[in-house]
Amino acid sequence: MTSGTRRRDGFTLIELLVAMTIFTVLGVLAYGGYNNSVKQTEIARAAMKRLEQVQTTMRLLTQDFEQLAPRPVRDVIGDTRLPALFADGRGQSSLFSLTRAGWTNPGGLARATLQRVNYVLEDDKLRREHFTVLDATLSNEPVKRELIDHVKSVKVRFMDSQQQWQTQWPPLNAAPTTVTRARPLAVEITIELEDLGEITRLIEVDG
Repeated sequence: MTSGTRRRDGFTLIELLVAMTIFTVLGVLAYGGYNNSVKQTEIARAAMKRLEQVQTTMRLLTQDFEQLAPRPVRDVIGDTRLPALFADGRGQSSLFSLTRAGWTNPGGLARATLQRVNYVLEDDKLRREHFTVLDATLSNEPVKRELIDHVKSVKVRFMDSQQQWQTQWPPLNAAPTTVTRARPLAVEITIELEDLGEITRLIEVDG
């Protein structure tokens, strides 16, 4: 090695700056990809949760109407009897109430297998309520379960024995002797959601 030759050790400042710039760019790209992946996962989870809400709501509505029982109940005051299925068709918060069979009793409790159910639309949320006794009184508080939110409207129609659609039940032309036990042939339920639009289910009523 001659005296005019100088040995170079390490990196120059420019090389370090270039390396740091490349490292920074790769880091930003990696973080952006990870952040996007997290967002996509959150979106997918929210969509799955929403789908589960819709499926659960439709399943419960279907089960309740398929097992509709011709059993009227006493109102909480005790003065009158409410029909087995009651819907005034005025679109108020209380949509309809019904008596359904098939209430499972795995604990062997001393209660009936019939259940009184009430569906309520309040604050853009559809709620299902049921009582622990059929003929409830003012002291009986309903068990409430929120089914789905962001609900714009719920429309219900009932097919009578003449195969005509009615928006209230019992229909006005029902016979006085059977009005409290009358059941429709089918029920059409249309739920309009803010994000998914309208969902319609046609349910055939047994019996």
